[in-house]
Amino acid sequence: MNRRPLVVDIKRYCFHDGPGIRSVVFFKGCPLRCIFCHNPEAQEMRPEMAFFVDRCIKCGACVKACQHDALNLAVPGRISRDKCNLCGKCAEVCPTDALRLIGKYYSVESLSDILIRDFDYYRHSGGGVTISGGECTLFPNYLSKLLNNLKNRGIHIVLETSGYFDYGAFQSKILPYLDLIYYDIKLADNETHQRYCGKPNTIILENFRRLITEREVEVHPRVPLAPGITDTEENLSAIARLLRKYGVKRVWPVPYNPLGLVKFQTLGRPAPKIQPTFMKQEQEQKVLEILKVKHP
Repeated sequence: MNRRPLVVDIKRYCFHDGPGIRSVVFFKGCPLRCIFCHNPEAQEMRPEMAFFVDRCIKCGACVKACQHDALNLAVPGRISRDKCNLCGKCAEVCPTDALRLIGKYYSVESLSDILIRDFDYYRHSGGGVTISGGECTLFPNYLSKLLNNLKNRGIHIVLETSGYFDYGAFQSKILPYLDLIYYDIKLADNETHQRYCGKPNTIILENFRRLITEREVEVHPRVPLAPGITDTEENLSAIARLLRKYGVKRVWPVPYNPLGLVKFQTLGRPAPKIQPTFMKQEQEQKVLEILKVKHP
C-alpha cells in the first residue's frame, strides 16, 4: 500500500517504547479495529477533528472561524461532523486546544530532521527511534526512505506492529533497517480475533512464525491486556503454547489502558462497552501467574 502517511503525534524523550531515550512516531491508519484500542485516533488514515470538552471555555472563536457552519456551542460535541471539511481553521484559533486536527503529513526529509535532532540523547542513553501507530507498516515505501535516513546516522530503530502486513513488502523495504520488533499477539483463536479486532489472525500468526524462524531481527512478542477478552486463561495459555512451539522464552504483557474510551468520544464515535477502569492488581497478577506457569 502506497498512500500518503499522516502522523498522529511525535513524542520525544520517551522511556517505555524501547531501550534508552527515544522519539516515538505514531502513524495514522490501521487495518484492525480492536474494541480495546487505546489509540483510536490512529485507526483511520484520513485526518479527524477531535473535541476535548473539558478544555472548552465557550469563547466562540471557533464558530467565527468556521465557514461551513459546522460548530455550535449549544451542542455537547460542538461539531456537526457532516458539515466539517477538516480545514482546521477552528483548531488554529482555539485558545485552549479544545479542538485538534489529528493527522499531519511530514515529508521524509522533514520528519528525519526532527528525529535526528535528539541524536546525542540516543547515543548517550542507548536509545533511538520507535516507529508505531496505528499500523506503520501500511506505508512501506515511505518507511523505507525514512528508516534509511535514520540508519545512515547509526540510530537504533524499534518497530511496533500488530503483525497485519504484507510480508514481502515488509521484508524488502522495512525489515533491513530494524534492530528490534515489538509484535502484538492479542488473541490466539481466529474467530475471537475476528470478533474483537475486526480481522482474522491468520496473517498475524504466519508473519510472526516467519519472523521467529527466519531470525533476521530480534522480536519481542507482547500481549495487550483487555479484561475479559485477551486476559482469559484460555487465551493466555493458547498464546503461551504458540510461543513455546517456536522456542520463544519470554512474552511481555502490555497493561490495560482504558483511556482510549475517552478518545473515542473526542472523535465523535461511540465508546465500546468494555471495562472503563484500569485492571486491578489481582487481575494483573493472575495474568503473570498464567504466563509464568506456561513460560517458566
